[in-house]
Amino acid sequence: MDHYKSILVAVDGSKEAEFAFHKSINVAKRNKNSLLTIVNVINTRSFEAFDRSVVEHAQKSAEELLNGYKSQAEAEGVKNVKVVIKYGSPKIMITGEMANIAKADLIMCGATGLNAVERFLTGSVSEAIVRSAKCDVLVIRRPVLHAVKG
Repeated sequence: MDHYKSILVAVDGSKEAEFAFHKSINVAKRNKNSLLTIVNVINTRSFEAFDRSVVEHAQKSAEELLNGYKSQAEAEGVKNVKVVIKYGSPKIMITGEMANIAKADLIMCGATGLNAVERFLTGSVSEAIVRSAKCDVLVIRRPVLHAVKG
């Protein structure tokens, strides 16, 4: 298959996720009439000890992030853009529920995200996606800037 119909890009506010988002725009534009679904999974494990206001703040931040990304994608010519906020474990929600709902044939994500402690203890979200996805996965790294010798 050389045409992606449904591209799912996972974002969490990190720089790597931002790079993944920008690359997803290019992939969506090259794959005419594809659907670009931008998802943010709010990790409920992070909020077990906090009150409702922290969860509401996370929801508001996610809405702002996704709506901004949706506007950018549309401004760059992507016609079919959907945004989704989910609660739960990103490792489970992205390749499980979200990939199925979006009928994703490509999942894109950043190589590393915001939660360094969880990555150290249980492995990264991108590793989990690569291991459990039933479709193609593209893991995006932050571009390396090379010093110019002069």
